[in-house]
Amino acid sequence: MSHENLTVVLHAKGDLRLENRPVPEPGPDEVLLQMHSVGICGSDVHYWQHGRIGDFVLTKPMVLGHEASGRVVKVGSAVQHLKVGDRVAIEPGVPRHVDEQVKNGRYNLSPTIFFCATPPDDGNLSQYYKHSANFCYKLPDNVTYEEGALIEPLSVGIHACRRGGVTLGSTVLICGAGPIGLVCLLVAKAMGASKVVITDLFPERLTMAKELGADFQLTVKKEDGAQQLAKSVDDLLGAQPHITIECTGAESCIQTAIYATRSGGVVVLVGLGSEMATVPLINAAVREVDIRGVFRYCNTWPMAIAMLASGKVNVKPLVTHRFPLQQAIAAFETTRQGLGIKVMLKCDQNDQDP
Repeated sequence: MSHENLTVVLHAKGDLRLENRPVPEPGPDEVLLQMHSVGICGSDVHYWQHGRIGDFVLTKPMVLGHEASGRVVKVGSAVQHLKVGDRVAIEPGVPRHVDEQVKNGRYNLSPTIFFCATPPDDGNLSQYYKHSANFCYKLPDNVTYEEGALIEPLSVGIHACRRGGVTLGSTVLICGAGPIGLVCLLVAKAMGASKVVITDLFPERLTMAKELGADFQLTVKKEDGAQQLAKSVDDLLGAQPHITIECTGAESCIQTAIYATRSGGVVVLVGLGSEMATVPLINAAVREVDIRGVFRYCNTWPMAIAMLASGKVNVKPLVTHRFPLQQAIAAFETTRQGLGIKVMLKCDQNDQDP
């Protein structure tokens, strides 16, 4: 095993470095992974540019990366279900305590959860990384490492669609056609949504959405009014959608989401914007439109793997750029500029394949 462990470390706002760190030693319940593919998320870029997201503030150097897959190279003494050579996808959130939320199966809400690349916890954008074996999921032979890494964003889509109650025949509005809007689209269609409308400011993103199965695309302009957009959605579908999944965090889009959703329907808030937002809450209340939040995901990896292995969902077109780990700074710059959709870092020098 190589003693080099090239790692992408954020030291402070704007200070991103590639450095060599010791190869970690797995504990009894952990596995050591040789990392293969790690996607760059908007949150990674946000920490780099701003040094914080909400209450999560960078106070010491932190390894970035949380959309990842790799190969088991060492197994802890108590691990039964994995062996050296297994290809795995990594679920980045690992509960530290069996608290009330964990007992209820909503472990994503545990206040003490470990989560890759969320201060103060290190991520996995490195050549070698150790992780709880219980949160490493074996990949079937027909699922690539890159697909394994994309299970993380795909999980946000699964959790959002579950929270919204997407089912056979649902009509769905998705606000925002970035990576998360697109995975919500893929999952909504796989769960049986009959019609999906997706909105974005950028026509090129909507072109990709169309290729991925969106029934209607709506290009929005910054000056468009929320009620006007809601009417456009109604006109496209022939009725108001049962469910709206809001993936931008923009105040105007949350307003549109509420106005657009049919009475008795559900608005799911996935995108994170400013802490306070002025929204037509009374409109939602008198029409019994439920507003539901999303915080990451839970219990999604098995479903995601099944969706990919069966061919029900194809995430491969989401990867538009690839960089070797050594070019991580250029890869982050590509994501910051909003080029393409998903930028993938390749961590294994001897295997740069998807």
